[in-house]
Amino acid sequence: MNQTSSNITLGASQRDSFSKAVIKNVIVVALGVTVIYLNASLIHIFHKQQIFNTNPRYILFIHMVINDTVQLTLTILLFLLSYTLYHINVCLCSFIILLALFTTENTPLNLSCMALECYVAVCRPLHHARVCTVRRTYLFIGLIWATSTLSVLPDLFVALATEPVAFFSTDVFCVRVTVFRSPHIILKRDTWYLLLLVVIWLTLLYTYFRILFTARAASADAKKARNTILLHGFQLLLCMLAYVDPYLKTLLNYWFPNSLADSLFACYIIINILPRFISPMVYGLRDKTFRMYLKKHLLCRLTLVTVIPKPL
Repeated sequence: MNQTSSNITLGASQRDSFSKAVIKNVIVVALGVTVIYLNASLIHIFHKQQIFNTNPRYILFIHMVINDTVQLTLTILLFLLSYTLYHINVCLCSFIILLALFTTENTPLNLSCMALECYVAVCRPLHHARVCTVRRTYLFIGLIWATSTLSVLPDLFVALATEPVAFFSTDVFCVRVTVFRSPHIILKRDTWYLLLLVVIWLTLLYTYFRILFTARAASADAKKARNTILLHGFQLLLCMLAYVDPYLKTLLNYWFPNSLADSLFACYIIINILPRFISPMVYGLRDKTFRMYLKKHLLCRLTLVTVIPKPL
């Protein structure tokens, strides 16, 4: 794992040319603004329309949208800081990293809850209204945050206990391994990620295959659920890359030692931005109800922009 840390530091030290740095930052900001605008539109529609507020599926979805918006904003902020300030204070970096870790770990857990809700809706439709209530949905959301808190906060406590006081007044390149450097943190992280990978994938494989078998000989709604869960599976696969991120960067350094900075940029796009594009696509574009309201919202916005005020 020390090799992983050195690889990330090495990637940070390979400074891009000015033109390449501008291109990368423009790509990241453009993609980020697009996703955040779509997510903000979905959040606005959710809060304006009562039909979504009482549906557990949409509640879980909008929680993931809000979570992904915060996560994407933080990771873009860190990306821009790495090119502008380069080094920032450890305390500020720790705060941003912790928030980013909370939201990053929330997404796979949220997808697992959505898979369970979909499983009950398709395979146990008579029990869906009783099992999947609004109150239980918010309890599950609280459980998601509690699980992420139990995973992330020990990193801060270990750092406070093991690092000298002077360390927190220094400036560092803001990535996880430069702030939370203890071997105990790395061991805990690897163990927790492995456990989470196993539990989440076992849950998803069970629920998804049960839905697939049900959808094979069922109604059009069940077959639509089959396509939806395939998109969820692809999204989850991309999100879970964050759990193997240190190992992936080690492989990139081994395969492309002379272009590690570009490899890490591609890794950033695939892990942090691409999965957030899928959420608006799954519900914002494929779901008929959300698509109808989203179309009205975008047309309304477009009309407001194109209207030319009459002269007095």
